[in-house]
Amino acid sequence: MVACKVGNLERRTSRVKGAMPGVEGSAARRDGWRCLLSRTMNVVLNVAFPVFAIILAGFLSGKSKLLGAASSEALNKFVYWMALPPVLFLGTARRSIPEIFNGPFIGAFLGSMLLVYALGAVIGRLVYRERTQIQCMQGLNSAFSNTGYMGIPLFLAAFGPDRLAPTILATVIMSAIMVGIAVIWMEFANSHSSGLGKALRDVGRALAKNPLILSTAAGLAWSALLPGVAVPKPIATFCELMGSPAGPCALFAIGLFLASQRLTAGLAEAGWISALKLLVHPALAWVLTQTLFPMDPFWTGSAVILAALPTGALTFVVASQYQTYVERTSSAILVSTVLSVVTLSALLAVYAPAG
Repeated sequence: MVACKVGNLERRTSRVKGAMPGVEGSAARRDGWRCLLSRTMNVVLNVAFPVFAIILAGFLSGKSKLLGAASSEALNKFVYWMALPPVLFLGTARRSIPEIFNGPFIGAFLGSMLLVYALGAVIGRLVYRERTQIQCMQGLNSAFSNTGYMGIPLFLAAFGPDRLAPTILATVIMSAIMVGIAVIWMEFANSHSSGLGKALRDVGRALAKNPLILSTAAGLAWSALLPGVAVPKPIATFCELMGSPAGPCALFAIGLFLASQRLTAGLAEAGWISALKLLVHPALAWVLTQTLFPMDPFWTGSAVILAALPTGALTFVVASQYQTYVERTSSAILVSTVLSVVTLSALLAVYAPAG
């Protein structure tokens, strides 16, 4: 007997007495394919469609001038300073330190990211003969996942608020390690500027004022100093209320941002960068989870999904800061976000629960 569950739907094919083995096997295979198709459509419609529909709503609102640049700036600040931090605080305060700092996940996610960063820079050097500052940005755009504005809402929709540990850890890695690497690289390349020491101090000050880092640190402190102690109800309720719009507002903000961007330069370049980001990066993450860093299915799927996220908008901030690769970074963000509709839907069909 072959059983298939898709949400609340359960199908069974029973062995028919006296049936020929070949006929029975063919029916079982057909039933298996129907199960797979039903599960895939269920996940795509229940998880991927709402996520990308909110991004589309933001995009259409921007293109129609219903909401302009001032609205986009205000919404981004609300998400960044007010909505996401409570989500990150509760996500870490309610989890143990070992559960949050998953060593194999760090190895697979960060390892695949560094490999793709290096690959993007090498392609820039060998194929495009770019100067070292642009190689740095090509690598960063190829490897930097949009964990904050897309990863957290995606996991809220697909797995629920109790399963945010991978996205929180990935956001810290992105903000602290990847941006740090890019800044150090750029400062070494721009040796005529104010110097590496000042750049590192600036990075340190920026991280110390980053609300996503601060809220995560507060949650980690609670988990470490008060293990097993629940967050008081008033604080938890405040965080839940403030954090509840984080997902839809962050996704809507992505749409508004995309509406303001134009493919003014480097479409072909944005294409191969998007291929590295959406295909090579998750493929490398999967290989590492299957070889050097084995994990349980949830953390394995998380590493692959987070690696498959499109290029994050923070790369545009770095490009603007150094006035390097700005227009092509904008194109890479736009192209990778649009194409991720297909790749992320496929991965969610594999790894997200079908309920």
